[in-house]
Amino acid sequence: MAISVTMPQMGESVVEGTIEKWCVNEGDRVEKDQILCEITTDKVDAEIPAPEAGIVSRILVPEGQTVEVATELAVIEPAEVTRPAAAATEEARPEGSAREASGEARTTLEPSEAPERARPRASPVARRMAEEQGIDLEGMTGSGVAGRITKADLLAALEREPTPAGAVAQARRAEAPSKGVPETLGEWLGGMHLPTYAPREGDQVIPFSTIRRRVAEHMVVSKIVSPHVGIVAEVDLHKLVRLREAVKAEFKRSYGFNLTYLPFVVEATVRALKEFPRLNASVVGEAVVERAGIHIGVAVETEKGLLVPVIRDTDRLSLIAVAEAIEDLSRRARQREISADELHGGTFTVTNPGREGNLYGFAVINQPQVGILRMGELKKRPVVVEQDGHDAIAVHPVMHLALSYDHRIIDGVTGNGFLYRVARYLEAAEFVV
Repeated sequence: MAISVTMPQMGESVVEGTIEKWCVNEGDRVEKDQILCEITTDKVDAEIPAPEAGIVSRILVPEGQTVEVATELAVIEPAEVTRPAAAATEEARPEGSAREASGEARTTLEPSEAPERARPRASPVARRMAEEQGIDLEGMTGSGVAGRITKADLLAALEREPTPAGAVAQARRAEAPSKGVPETLGEWLGGMHLPTYAPREGDQVIPFSTIRRRVAEHMVVSKIVSPHVGIVAEVDLHKLVRLREAVKAEFKRSYGFNLTYLPFVVEATVRALKEFPRLNASVVGEAVVERAGIHIGVAVETEKGLLVPVIRDTDRLSLIAVAEAIEDLSRRARQREISADELHGGTFTVTNPGREGNLYGFAVINQPQVGILRMGELKKRPVVVEQDGHDAIAVHPVMHLALSYDHRIIDGVTGNGFLYRVARYLEAAEFVV
């Protein structure tokens, strides 16, 4: 009995995936759990294994095509079947049927028997506009992700048509701007010309991966939607460094991985978020929603691009549990074993881009959050300390923390107060390890 291989559900928030690479060809014999193809979604990459051993009789979706969850990707016949199903069917077909297939005799399929055509991929807004204007989306290539047809594509098509529909499109563009977020950058820029570079001989052209494309879109939208404000705090980590040095060897023996400064920063962030819940919020329409739970996202660089796994209910975890969660999520993100649901639902993000050459920098807010904290390089610097009632110069390890916040709902006093509390928690180094 033939086995159907379908696009899996990669998480509640994922509705489609793209075939990045087929690892087998039609006619190949495969073993159970052998990798058939690599897929990518807007959140995570994965591999699809063969559910049973057999022969790959049909590959139904080519590389680069995006399809919805549960779409049939390939068919595997039992191992004893050595010929493609199509060939076997052709040989077994009666003579009359062969004539029908060659065109000598044809019958008309009933509507219920006609093969269903693939539905063009389009956004809900674009599909509704097409229905209203009587536009056939078949054959149209969109400017969205994986050729998805957007509202901008429909408006452009209407303007090209010398019909009353073009006037409708012009009128739509003249309407007052929507309170929502435009689907594409083109809707913000209108007809503005963007300078581009034409590749020359010797240049290396590296196409965006799906994750890289989604990250790029996400960053652009975030900068447009949220008026970013950035502030920096200088943090004396003299006490924290001594605490970590005292426990790191025993920690490594007990838990099998190194204790970094990231869990301490996450813990200090959680404490400050409890005092400043406006930083643990989202903007919904014209309202502020202060989130009930604290779920910290931790940015992880992978070979495919930036991912942000989420530590659920971070405020309920000990520092050691936070460290274990960071280690586990980071490792699985780099090994492409992270699930889409583990990349969804964060309320605030902490990012650590590296220890070297990174004094400080302002990260882009991870929508729909309203703040992101970026760690800088830990470096020894001269600082003023008080000794026996007098000021003195000492050499201490110092880190700069940079906060980017959404000025739509966070004012300077609130943003500054939050960052101040994070810094003071780290300087006090009152953590249980």
